[in-house]
Amino acid sequence: MTYCVGLLVDEGVVMLSDTRTNAGLDNISTFSKMFIVENPGDRALVLMTAGNLAITQTVWNLLQGGVWLNGISQKLADVPDMFTAAQLVGAAVRQVAAMDSAALASQGLGFDCSLLLGGQIAGGPPRLFLVYSAGNFIEATDDTPFLQIGEHKYGKPILDRVTSRETTLIEGVALTLISMDSTIRSNLSVALPLDLAVVRRDQLRICTRRRITDDDPYYRTVRNGWSQALRDAYLALPRPDFVLS
Repeated sequence: MTYCVGLLVDEGVVMLSDTRTNAGLDNISTFSKMFIVENPGDRALVLMTAGNLAITQTVWNLLQGGVWLNGISQKLADVPDMFTAAQLVGAAVRQVAAMDSAALASQGLGFDCSLLLGGQIAGGPPRLFLVYSAGNFIEATDDTPFLQIGEHKYGKPILDRVTSRETTLIEGVALTLISMDSTIRSNLSVALPLDLAVVRRDQLRICTRRRITDDDPYYRTVRNGWSQALRDAYLALPRPDFVLS
């Protein structure tokens, strides 16, 4: 399994993914789930994937080579806007489904994938989409400025409580790392190293790209500080006076 989270805030987009892939308890590997399409001054796109690794790698290869959409073959490197980019990812997913679904079903396997696409293309604002295995998609909004795929339940509470469109990119990086660390602590199928990418509004480039390992000093500060803050908050809560001693 995996966990990927994207934040869409007024200042831009924060994207964070883990790298664990497992095909059973004794077959665990590390694969990056983050893919970048960047042409500085024109576009900065980040694609993150969850689900069947063979499916998502095929989707990525199609997006690089060309996918038929609206009567022409298009790539993520040349689509005119973010909405068309999300449509293209959906079309690539459906193309792989048409090729592989029957073979997967014959082996008792379902067609399992989901993808987050975030970034900005010149002429439009930063946007963030979640593409499902059917090829349809939803978009992050002011009410819900974050999207998740994979093992999302453990990392969702902090995002629900804190995240808004006014969250800064710096705060967003800290929030996504807290969300990821909460997931890592509660689910063995999510693990370091992590891949982080930040797209600042109107810069049209990846302004931060970082591989985060266990010895990363900032990640250690976040992990230890959040654990201590939770312990301190718990100890500071009043004790229930309705429990008999």
